[in-house]
Amino acid sequence: METIKSRAEFERVFSRGKRYNNALLRIRVVPTGEGDCAKVAFVAPKRLGNAVYRNRCKRVLREAARACSLPCDGYDVILFSTDRTHDSSPERVATSLERLLERAGVVRG
Repeated sequence: METIKSRAEFERVFSRGKRYNNALLRIRVVPTGEGDCAKVAFVAPKRLGNAVYRNRCKRVLREAARACSLPCDGYDVILFSTDRTHDSSPERVATSLERLLERAGVVRG
């Protein structure tokens, strides 16, 4: 799974991407450039809690992303955890992620 790592890549997704959210997670989606590899990122803001809490949130997001076959060809996606992500199962978060990806019009192969 290719991940978004550089500040420039994050800024590109934030400035050009569309935002979708529900109670369990938020996503930001932007189409990739021609010939670019699709990437995904996982974010748990510090306001959620300590490092242990945030790492659990990111583990749940990563498992949900695997279940949804992210990254999708042609799209960069950033997944943000919410305060409800920590206590949810990866399967439940994956279901919510599927719905958000459908709303975003992301076509998965």
